Amino acid sequence: MKVDFNKNGDGLVPVIIQDNITSKVLMLGYMNEEALEKTQASGKVTFFSRSKKRLWTKGEESGNFLNLVDIKVDCDQDTLLVAVNPVGPTCHTGSDTCWNEDNDTNFGFLTQLEAIISERKNNTENQKSYVASLFREGINKIAQKVGEEAVETVIEAKDDNDDLFLNESADLLFHYLILLQAKGFSLKDIAAVLEKRH
Repeated sequence: MKVDFNKNGDGLVPVIIQDNITSKVLMLGYMNEEALEKTQASGKVTFFSRSKKRLWTKGEESGNFLNLVDIKVDCDQDTLLVAVNPVGPTCHTGSDTCWNEDNDTNFGFLTQLEAIISERKNNTENQKSYVASLFREGINKIAQKVGEEAVETVIEAKDDNDDLFLNESADLLFHYLILLQAKGFSLKDIAAVLEKRH
């Protein structure tokens, strides 16, 4: 890995810190060549502090270390992307990130879909939606729908129509997300179980 520490004339490159699991950006810091070498040798992210004018290992006082997972250099060789497993909050304010965001796992559109399902679950009386109707009918009906969609997905898996298979798979996942919430869980809970097994 070749890094151009002299591009800006100060011997420093910006370093974007990203959570290895959630992909959330946690903070921005700066490294000189010595900080990069120490980070790679120790496995703990070390920066060059522009205010203290010295090397600074994140967590050296708080214990909230950033354990190194991977380092990538950008196409211009003047910015680093560092994947970490954080120990505790990253920001000195006590926040998970320096943008005052929670460092939660996000499944993209599926997380948005979970939020919609949750909203309809919590407002079943005022909703005419299909999801609200399933929650009104209760766990037995929801579980039955998951079973039906699972069977339909298996049937389509045995045929050659990819479009039908993908649509049945989407129906199965959609109803499974409803079942999870009916039981008081979310995709994060399932991901946690899979991570433990891994």
